Amino acid sequence: MEIIIAENSGFCFGVNRSADLADEALRSDKEKYTVGPLIHNPQLVEKLEKQGLKVLTKEEALKVEDSLIVIRAHGESAEFKKALMDNGNEILDATCPVLANIYKKIIQKENDGYQVIIVGDSNHPEIIAMDSYLKNGIIINDETEAKNIKSEKALYVVSQTTNRADFYYDIANTLKENNGSVVIENTICNATKLRQESAASLSKEVDCMIVVGGFNSSNTNKLYQVVSLYNKNVFRIETVKDLPLQKLSEFKKIGIIAGASTPDEIIEEVVSKMDEFTKEDFMNSLEDSMKKIYPKDIVTGTVIDVKDDEVFVDIQYRADGIIKLDEMTEEEKDNPKDHFEVGNDIDVYVIKLDDGEGNVALSTRRVQGMKAWKELAEKFENDELVEGTVTGFNKGGLTVDVDGVSGFVPASQIATYFVKNFKKFVGETWELKIVSIDERKNRLVLSRKDVLEEELDERWDELEEGQVLEGEVARLTDFGAFVEVNGLDGLLHVSDIAWTRVEVPSDVLNVGDIIEVKILKLNKEKNRISLGRKQLLDKPFDSFVKEHEVGDIVKGKVVNLLDFGAFVEVADGVEGLVHVSEISWDHVEKPSDELNLGDEIEVKIISLDKEEEKIGLSIKQLEEAPERPERKPRREKRENSNNNRQRRRPERSAQANFSSDADLNNNLGNLLEQALFEQGGSSDFISENDSEVDDVIDDFDSAESTEENLDQEVVDEDIVTLEDEENLEESANDIDDVDEDEE
Repeated sequence: MEIIIAENSGFCFGVNRSADLADEALRSDKEKYTVGPLIHNPQLVEKLEKQGLKVLTKEEALKVEDSLIVIRAHGESAEFKKALMDNGNEILDATCPVLANIYKKIIQKENDGYQVIIVGDSNHPEIIAMDSYLKNGIIINDETEAKNIKSEKALYVVSQTTNRADFYYDIANTLKENNGSVVIENTICNATKLRQESAASLSKEVDCMIVVGGFNSSNTNKLYQVVSLYNKNVFRIETVKDLPLQKLSEFKKIGIIAGASTPDEIIEEVVSKMDEFTKEDFMNSLEDSMKKIYPKDIVTGTVIDVKDDEVFVDIQYRADGIIKLDEMTEEEKDNPKDHFEVGNDIDVYVIKLDDGEGNVALSTRRVQGMKAWKELAEKFENDELVEGTVTGFNKGGLTVDVDGVSGFVPASQIATYFVKNFKKFVGETWELKIVSIDERKNRLVLSRKDVLEEELDERWDELEEGQVLEGEVARLTDFGAFVEVNGLDGLLHVSDIAWTRVEVPSDVLNVGDIIEVKILKLNKEKNRISLGRKQLLDKPFDSFVKEHEVGDIVKGKVVNLLDFGAFVEVADGVEGLVHVSEISWDHVEKPSDELNLGDEIEVKIISLDKEEEKIGLSIKQLEEAPERPERKPRREKRENSNNNRQRRRPERSAQANFSSDADLNNNLGNLLEQALFEQGGSSDFISENDSEVDDVIDDFDSAESTEENLDQEVVDEDIVTLEDEENLEESANDIDDVDEDEE
């Protein structure tokens, strides 16, 4: 086996300078830090940190005071460095001299009126620092972005120092298509250029190439891309432990190139490790390093190549593994290159040891499923909740996806109430409780109802009567509004919305309104919460009483009419009663004879009952009572009438009792004439039957006597009534009618 090291490998001048400044910092007595990794080599960064050079984020660095801070080779903005010095920190600036020169150029060109274009990775610390020195810089990283740039200004184009030359010039020349004046400055680091040229040259001469460097190193990634253009057998490693021994045994001539961030000791270790192996030793080492794997195993491998429809993985077996598109997860299928990166370690499921083409068939999709089942079983044992997304529905319930595993939520386990429409839940993500699990039968049954009930119990415990809290109006009905408070539905009855009269809740509230409510009553067993809103508002009655007193005259509006009176709104939320007897001094049968709903009227306050919160009003008392005609003395009249009374009372009007003398005489005469007629008209009849006539007269006298007694009773009743005349006007009117009949 022949090993050839590329002419230009390892640290560049800028990285060497950073390492020297790090050594200088370690000799300081102050606390020592770097802002981010000093270089893109995890082994060197870890070594320096163990020696006392700690790594900070930019946010953390801004809080450090009176310390020594090393600025890494990728550079930082001038404002950031000034902020560090303002905190009393000492700065060791390891910014690459090439970058410092680029800063000067782009600042000058922007001041000259150029639009500066930076070609590179916008997330790379070098590009972030470079852009910080510009006011209106533009960063692009492919030809499509270049085609979209059209500027009236002249363009000045610079490159990330680690770009491939062909990549950079393809983009820069594309800018010329849509722009008049374009100045292209080659700012690719010369060390990068030399390494890429050496890599291209060596890769044409050897059977395989090994690229050594940090997996997150930009310049190492570019070297791998260059080498891959000229050699199909390319292996990328970070340290000696990543050497693919089983693959290297197949080649006679091997080339090695290292990125600009790779320390010499790592390169030497790799070369030394390969040199010390004879063919026999190499094969023995290979056998020792190979894993024993079997179908259905889950093993860890390293990604060695990524294509559009398949990924190759080194699983330390005699053959590489391959993941076909249909054995990737749904996310990975969309674009494998976004999810797999060369050098990354991944877990794979072994489908079979030979797929017919000499490769081991692998799957990431099945790994995810097996891991998910295992995790679900553990959560079931520990009574833990899982998160699932509703993917569909059928007559029996809902299908959900839980970490890639299909589960089922029966209809009875969807909610604490009966659910009819399943479709509305599709797409929602819930916390679920595992009811049963059987990986062998691929069965997973879950419940949302159990989770909701537990949550409801906790939420109920947080509530108490009299509590005031905010809620959201969920829906409106004619009788009230349902308001969600603490995740529970409460009813705000229409009568508790406001002190004023509310016809329907929608006159005052809208769905989605956030309102403050008071808990009036809780019934956990029936799952009912009664809420009040007006209880948190000032009581209109109290305000009215403070501002008014009995005797005040106020304006109001008739809002209700009943048989016994009219209700008048005298202020917002305050109503008083005008009794039917207080409407007019004249007799009123019912309020609707005098008033209409909506009438604006003036009323006088005649009573205020603060305890009962009642207000008595009057309309008639707005005017003085009308004068009544002087009444005749009834008792004197009765006495005179009795003294002058003869046998028969004059002028009484009663048909059955002969209430007048004329009627009595007429009837008596008729009786006598009838008796004479029946006896033949003889005058002797009268003498002989005188007793019979006397009997008739006595009957009339008896009737008259009874009538006089009744008259006396009426007189007595009149006397009693007159004593209370001012309080019983209607009784007085009845008495007047009797008097008129008598007169």
